[in-house]
Amino acid sequence: MKKSDPLTKKKLTIHLGEVLREARLKAELTQADVADRVGVATEVYGRMERGHLTPSVPNLRKLCMVLRVDASAALGLAADEAVTWPQESEPTSEESPRLRRLLRTLRQLDGRQLTALGYVARTLAQSEAR
Repeated sequence: MKKSDPLTKKKLTIHLGEVLREARLKAELTQADVADRVGVATEVYGRMERGHLTPSVPNLRKLCMVLRVDASAALGLAADEAVTWPQESEPTSEESPRLRRLLRTLRQLDGRQLTALGYVARTLAQSEAR
């Protein structure tokens, strides 16, 4: 499974928090009112609204119902916007099954792990050249 892009998740969480806050203020509710209706602690709801916590799908659904917010708008999707998903690169005929497996594994590594692996790969390549 591919790790999600943390920047994208952070932007989504911040956007969602802003939408929740605007809807709560429009409905003239307190954070405690919303938290009670959704079934979460007030502190948890406050973290969602400040963009520090992404709600679970069931809680997002409850939030949308309580605050009368369209889920597409809460998630930053325009109604007339076609949803596009990141495309995986199509394997070329030159890619062997071993190379594809290695690429799948590499996609799961974080930046620090990739840097370390890069040093190992360069060292192996240089030892082969000698």
